[in-house]
Amino acid sequence: MTVEFCGLRLAHPIVNGSGTFDAIAARRVFGDALLEQFPFAAFVSKTVTLEPRQGNPPPRLWELPGGMINSIGLPNKGLDGYLADDLPQLAELPVPLIVNVMGSTREDVARLVSAFAERDEVAALELNVSCPNVKTGLIMGADPVELAGLLDAVRPLTDKPLIVKLTPNCASPADVAAAAEAHGADAVSLINTLRGMAVDPHRPGESWLGGGTGGVSGPAVRAIALSQVREVRARVALPIVGMGGVQTGRHASDLNTVGSDLVAVGTESFRDPLAAARIAAEAAALNKAFPANAAPSIAVMRH
Repeated sequence: MTVEFCGLRLAHPIVNGSGTFDAIAARRVFGDALLEQFPFAAFVSKTVTLEPRQGNPPPRLWELPGGMINSIGLPNKGLDGYLADDLPQLAELPVPLIVNVMGSTREDVARLVSAFAERDEVAALELNVSCPNVKTGLIMGADPVELAGLLDAVRPLTDKPLIVKLTPNCASPADVAAAAEAHGADAVSLINTLRGMAVDPHRPGESWLGGGTGGVSGPAVRAIALSQVREVRARVALPIVGMGGVQTGRHASDLNTVGSDLVAVGTESFRDPLAAARIAAEAAALNKAFPANAAPSIAVMRH
């Protein structure tokens, strides 16, 4: 199941969804045993912003029959805090590190990309483009022109692979993916969470979540993930990281068959921190037994 993705040699095709696995906290709990049994082939960090963020007020989570809604709000230490505290610890992981970054202007994202371009500990960058551009009011990842402008600004700043994390909350993820491909992205990842809310049972009409709305994830979004990955694969030749409700090797294999090269596990890791290792083993056994169900090619070089 060894795969090559954007020039990175990975032990298997399962990674984590950004923000769904805190490797630093997990190591505090499980010790160095975590490094010996690390479940992911590459680690995608939670989102880093220029300035520290506290995140949304509680409550932050709402459980659904088919997953959950999170309204965490991207809390992080900011760029300086991440470089000083988190990066040295994440560099000790036994797999390549992919850092997820987000800014509210092209200039903000450019500063983040430039900072990580200089760090050998960072193998690749994932651009979280679900944030509105404060200068235009448009969601960077929902508008092909906005995304094109962002990539034109940051692509010259690094030779590291750039992965664009697409939002499903737009008219056409495939159009946005095509813009990403045309303007220098090395890969795309999808789907991000879908916007949703939960009504407070004690205050009818009011949201339970402190942030008002949140992101729906888990099994409930799996069918949407399959549809959007297939739609994007029909438009672009870029490597794709597919995600959305993956709980088993069959789910991972299904995403491969519709066009993903890697598969990310997110919500399932909340229930089982080692779920990704199990899913990788199940997918390997399934693809060995039924090779026709494997993706046409999961060895995609950076171009």
